[in-house]
Amino acid sequence: MSSIGTGYDLSASQFSPDGRIFQVEYAIKAVENSGTAVGLRCKDGVVFAVEKLVKSKLYESGANQRIFNVDRHIGMAVAGLLSDARQVCEVSRDEAAHYRTTYGSSVPLKKLVESVAGYVHAYTLFGYARPFGCSVMYGCFDKNGPKLYMVDPSGVSYGYFGCAIGKAKQTAKTEIEKLLTADKHIKDMTCRDAIKEAAKIIYAVHDEVKDKAFELELSWVGEVSNGIHKMVPKDVAAEAEKCAKESLAESSSSEDEET
Repeated sequence: MSSIGTGYDLSASQFSPDGRIFQVEYAIKAVENSGTAVGLRCKDGVVFAVEKLVKSKLYESGANQRIFNVDRHIGMAVAGLLSDARQVCEVSRDEAAHYRTTYGSSVPLKKLVESVAGYVHAYTLFGYARPFGCSVMYGCFDKNGPKLYMVDPSGVSYGYFGCAIGKAKQTAKTEIEKLLTADKHIKDMTCRDAIKEAAKIIYAVHDEVKDKAFELELSWVGEVSNGIHKMVPKDVAAEAEKCAKESLAESSSSEDEET
């Protein structure tokens, strides 16, 4: 039987003959239409870099951020439909607050991710609901060290050393893999080094032809921020963007010389 979506994409609770759920695949496509987000787990924390596409000159700078605080020690970066991501963020905050109220301590990230992944997955089980059109990354730094997780629209979650979601995720993953095999391994980097690498990746994967304008959002959680998830200070962010632009210019000039 043909499985191109016809007749099998009307409900998130229906499998196609070859075992696919098209509503979930459509949600993943929605994520791929969003700006790229990158998360890197280093030795003393986790850093996030997000490419926030600016589709109108009328938008106020800094509006509609794609990086959120879930708890003091947990940050969240998103790609996909921002309205769906805000709902997932609210569920995450409620779960963290409930755990703190019940047990008197901050929620372990793995526990939080498992709960949120179950919530996201529940929206793929019923015909009256639709999957969330967003993927989210969580990063934290606690007594057990740095942790980085990602939850996709199907409700699947994994732990990562480096993760990318959004439009250019495959290219970004390739750049992250280079850091895993480089002389200076990503696990040996500090947050200050990793934030520069994350900015370089975002600038490297940005499509200047189709997406002319974008804002770079940077945040970190680790020893450098006393274990609290914060947006990167303006001077550090400016230095990271400067390094990213210089790296991009160098790679462009080397390509011109080869041709």
